[in-house]
Amino acid sequence: MSFDWQTCPIEVKNFILGIQKEITKILNDDLVGFYIHGSLAMGGFNPNSSDIDVLAVTNKSIALETKRKLAKFFLNCSNSPYPVEISFMNKKQLRDWQHPCPFDFHYSEFWRERYQDDLLRRTYEFLNEDINTDPDLAAHITILKNRGICMAGKPIAEVFPLVPRSDYISSIVGDFKDCLDSIEEDPIYCTLNMTRVFWYLKEGVISSKEEAGRWGLSALPKEMSITVNKVLGCYTGQKDAYEFENDELVMLRNYIFNSVQNLLHQSGTK
Repeated sequence: MSFDWQTCPIEVKNFILGIQKEITKILNDDLVGFYIHGSLAMGGFNPNSSDIDVLAVTNKSIALETKRKLAKFFLNCSNSPYPVEISFMNKKQLRDWQHPCPFDFHYSEFWRERYQDDLLRRTYEFLNEDINTDPDLAAHITILKNRGICMAGKPIAEVFPLVPRSDYISSIVGDFKDCLDSIEEDPIYCTLNMTRVFWYLKEGVISSKEEAGRWGLSALPKEMSITVNKVLGCYTGQKDAYEFENDELVMLRNYIFNSVQNLLHQSGTK
């Protein structure tokens, strides 16, 4: 079963409110706002498999020692029980928009071992004062402005810029290209993500992965419905696992790829 913020279990709400409270303390009240995007904002959150997607904004850049405190906190709380993906940006980085967007600190489970090693060895390979950029932020911010939730602080419209459509497309197409190579290894994520890119380019709809899958049932050729149904069943937890044949995944991938290429060509986007 899928949830949004209003319908999700109280354990999920308390988990997120606890994160908000703790990072406010770590940042010494420098938090401008704390915002939810992704599946929990759009109604496709599955407590057994979904990430909790958050953006946080500060008044000023985050100091190195504060980054280390944040890393320690997220190493303890993420995956206990819900995985967290969060990016911290400051007001100047958002005011002077550029793509890829710079950020001060990011945590996701992908970074767990790197941060653990830096903290254990007191090294600075990943926890340092470098300013990094993330092309995914153009997509996160676009989704936030369209369907996100302000949990604390200033309203979304006051804090986040309007991301140019070309930057949003660049962001989602980058992930789309990765999925072309990975669909056989991760058919659930890749099928749903590729489908929502197709839907956006075709009709301008910003959707969750689950919404895109349901759209795909009617919009994709009928011979692909069985595959999409299996993907949705796994994603929503109705079925633990299905067997996917390589041929069915390749057929689906090739159809969506060709459709997306045509739409990009028609719009003048490469």
